[in-house]
Order: sequence, then structure tokens, then C-alpha cells
Amino acid sequence: MNKLFKCISKSEIDEIPIWFMRQAGRYLPEFRKIRQQNPDFIKLCLNPNLVKTITLQPIKRFKLDATIIFSDILMIPYGLGQNVRFEKGIGPKLEKLNLENTLKTSKENFEKKLTPVYEGLKKVKEETKGTSLIGFVGAPWTLLVYMLNEKSPKKDFTPDKILSDEIKVKRLMDKIIDATFIHINKQVSAGANVIQIFDSWAELIPDNKFDKYCLEPTKKIVDYVKSLKVPVICFPKGIGVNYEKFCLTIKPDCISIDYNIDPNWIIKKSNGIAIQGGMDPKILLEDNKKIEYAVKKYLKTFSGYPYIFNLGHGVLPATKPEKIEFVIKTIRQDR
Repeated sequence: MNKLFKCISKSEIDEIPIWFMRQAGRYLPEFRKIRQQNPDFIKLCLNPNLVKTITLQPIKRFKLDATIIFSDILMIPYGLGQNVRFEKGIGPKLEKLNLENTLKTSKENFEKKLTPVYEGLKKVKEETKGTSLIGFVGAPWTLLVYMLNEKSPKKDFTPDKILSDEIKVKRLMDKIIDATFIHINKQVSAGANVIQIFDSWAELIPDNKFDKYCLEPTKKIVDYVKSLKVPVICFPKGIGVNYEKFCLTIKPDCISIDYNIDPNWIIKKSNGIAIQGGMDPKILLEDNKKIEYAVKKYLKTFSGYPYIFNLGHGVLPATKPEKIEFVIKTIRQDR
């Protein structure tokens, strides 16, 4: 049993597992080189050989305890027939949703479009036997936001913009959940032995609709992952005090926290569930003294508790690779 599994199962809490969200990404010069040669991001995610190469780049550089497949949460909208492209400096752009066409997408066609993703996973699995290989999906709410808003909701977004037609939302949400089941199953069959659910825009859900759009659909996904006998990590970013309700209701194997969450508070409110993450990615842009202080503060707070070291969001592009190395060294020396 590897470190991540031991931590999640609470059988071993002295050794802290380490991995980073976006550990394969723009902060690595070897990734940037590949990205320059492959400007179409979706095509890159559908190239099994490059998926393998990129996924393994941080594993070759650092002594990490988990590998996360290089992919994107928007592979599900793509699989459902909605064209997705990434514009430099802007982010994802999705074509206007044709709901009827989306609802007609068959399981066979969905799987066929995403077959390269699963082939990439298989290739990575061959190189990472005996370690944690994380597959992932976007939570239904976050995918719903992207599919109806047609872009990132960072600017000029209000929930009313997409929630006014409740029948349309319900039909699309049900289709997203079904597609998510398929995508998870195929990832697990290809070799993923942990699943993480990213609810990147959970903070945008109105309080009076939190149960309907966060808890209820996410519970269905978590229960499905558990039925496959695979550990599940949830990251409902930005939900604040609702982390307590989330842990009590959803009961994931591990809860990933963002950088606005007080570590001492979440220990009391997580219902004994393993905790992951928390440290602000911006700290890695500071000098080593400040980084060491922040890392050791998290280690001290979570001492004696099942904790996976990670950040409160993804590694920032401006991060120097040696800062990741320093964090890992600091944690290993502290144990």
C-alpha cells in the first residue's frame, strides 16, 4: 500500500504524501517546450504519447507520491459534442450549446471521442506501477457553468445567467452526471486508482441552491466512485463554511481545501476525513525562508492527522521548479 492510500485509509499518518495540483504544467520548461510545438490544447490532451510524457515530467524531476494524469475537466463537454478551444491569455471558449444534440450523444460516441485520454492513462500506468495514479473529473456544477456560460465565469457572471431555465438545466445536469460516470469508469479501467473531483466554481452557487447544485450531484458521483472500490478526493473550491456540511453529507475519502480555509477549523469540521492541501500557491513565489515557515506551519497543524501535502489550488506558472524541490525537501527532513 503506497503513502497516499495509507493516509486516506488512516492506516499510516506519520508519513505525509506529497503531490501538487498542476504539477505537470507551465512552470516546467520541458512542458513549455512541448506546448509551444502543440498550440491546440485539446489536441494535446488527445495525444496519448504526449500525455504520457507530460504526466511523467514532474515525476522524473521530483520525489512525488502521486501522479495525476495530464488532461482537462473540459474533456467531458468535448466528449458530449461541444467544441472547446483555449485562447492564449483568455482561457477556454466553448461553442454555443446545442442541448438536443448533446442529449443525443451516445455512450459509444462519447467513449470513442475520449479514447486517446484512456490510452494515455494506460501508457502512464505502465510507468507508475505501485504508486497512486490520479484520474479526475470536473464536478457537475462546474461543467454546467462552462457549458452554459461558454467560457470561464471569472468575469461578468451571475448564476441567474444560466439558471433561469430550470428544465434545461435539469436535463443538462443529468446528462453531465451520466457522462461523468462513463468517464470515471473508463479512467479506472485504464489504470487510475484514485479519482479527484474538481468543483472549481462551487463558490458561485447561491446559498439557497447549494444543496441542489453542489451536494446532490456531487454525492451521486462520489457514491459511484466508491462503488468501484476506488478512493475519491473532493475539491469544492471556495465554499467556505460549507466545507463542514460538505464533509458530513458527501463523505469523500479525502477533502481538499483551498487557501482561504483555516487548517485548525477544518480539522474540527471534517468529520475525521483525511485532508489535503491548503497552502496558498503564491507562497511558492516567495523566498525559501517564507516557504519553509509556511510549510512547517501546515505540518505542525496537521501533525497526528491524516494529511496529504498539496496546495490550495494549482501550481502557478511563475513558480520556479526549484521551489517545488525545496518544499519536498523541507517536508522530508521534518519527518
